Amino acid sequence: MKLENLAPAKGATKKCKRVGRGEGSGKGGTATRGTKGAQARAGYEHKIGFEGGQMPIQRRLPKFGFKNPTRVEYRAINLKTIQGLAESLGVAELGINDFIAAGFASKGELVKVLAVGEISTAVVVNANAFSKSAAEKIQAAGGKAVVIE
Repeated sequence: MKLENLAPAKGATKKCKRVGRGEGSGKGGTATRGTKGAQARAGYEHKIGFEGGQMPIQRRLPKFGFKNPTRVEYRAINLKTIQGLAESLGVAELGINDFIAAGFASKGELVKVLAVGEISTAVVVNANAFSKSAAEKIQAAGGKAVVIE
């Protein structure tokens, strides 16, 4: 086999449609564009979503929903996760950098501690927000819930 012998498989390629080459070709005259109208002219471009004058789908369908521009989104971390992290690291204080290093949050995310699970070790937890019950559980275990900015 040589490079000059390579060819596409039979039926894999088509000859291009040569339009506008005289009436004898069968594709002369209007060159398969139909008669008149914007689409028959050179340089025709329609707007995105244009449906030939029919009411476009983005206008037919009703608007719904609301995106709150001032919403604050937190990465939730549960007390059982904090308990496991405090035991594995053996530290008395946990902060956002510890959560990022452990893979529970990403850099730049706000962290909120939720009260899922139990905590038995006295640990100082630094986070952006706490649920009321999570803060109570941390304080009941002898720890401290510190809200950071």
